[in-house]
Amino acid sequence: MTSPNPVSDPQQRLLLVTGLAGAGKSTALDVLEDLGWETIDNFPIRMLERLVGEPGEAAQDASSASRAPLAIGFDSRTRGFVPAEIIEIIKSMAARGDLDVTFMFIDCKTSELERRYNETRRRHPMAQERTVQDGIAAERELLEPLRRWADVVIDTSELSSNELQSQVRGLFGKEHQAEPSLTISSFGFARGMPPLADLVFDMRFLDNPHWIEDLREKTGLDDEVGAYIERDPAFATVFEQVKALLLTVLPRYAAQGKAYVHVAFGCTGGRHRSVFTAEGMAQALREAGFSPTVRHRNLKSRATDTIEGANES
Repeated sequence: MTSPNPVSDPQQRLLLVTGLAGAGKSTALDVLEDLGWETIDNFPIRMLERLVGEPGEAAQDASSASRAPLAIGFDSRTRGFVPAEIIEIIKSMAARGDLDVTFMFIDCKTSELERRYNETRRRHPMAQERTVQDGIAAERELLEPLRRWADVVIDTSELSSNELQSQVRGLFGKEHQAEPSLTISSFGFARGMPPLADLVFDMRFLDNPHWIEDLREKTGLDDEVGAYIERDPAFATVFEQVKALLLTVLPRYAAQGKAYVHVAFGCTGGRHRSVFTAEGMAQALREAGFSPTVRHRNLKSRATDTIEGANES
């Protein structure tokens, strides 16, 4: 058996996931799918060798980068579920040099499983006409050989769904998890708030270039406007504080599996202060290793005293 962390070699990554019904197997598979794994749930384990192919085929596919890591979910409801036979199949697969096999078991205390089934009013798959407690006990006894044999055991008794997702990302997402898609935008408050921004920073405390005649028709993309904004004593301090905040929270968003992050900078008309700040912040984040997309919503809007005056403090 191998380490649960993905590795960069020609072997086909194969993760087998099982556990008690209601413990969180489906949640784990959903996270793996988000991380770029190909996932199949309730797969007949006796067909595993047919799925991955003959020895050598998996390595050839993986080395040509045509195959994503593969996660297979199965449990007591899966056809042909015989733990002793499953262990022998997994042993055979793990012995192959072209496969990198990891076996994960999702466990949970009986009392917590009872609570979950009572809350959802679902019937336990092994309860039949018996109580939930009897069904859980029967399944636990059936699965115990697989639990003892697993490479990775996650007990979800005290975990929320988000905490389980974080654990799976920590174990299997280091090489495959992409950073969130990051957008840095500028906008004008006078023309409405951006509807989907995660973080909004108001730059209207800065001196407004609109009221400088030579700068009014220019934008935050012009050097003269940028120089004027930078002369404001508050700009550098606030810019560094916002940058420090973003460098702190962006990795946390990634760790929580957030796929999209939108950071918006606003000023009155959306043409000067917000544009200059958004451009500068995007460049600072690029230097820190991020890859933001920059959008200026109101850059081409008409500069008018009515808009700027109505919203200046």
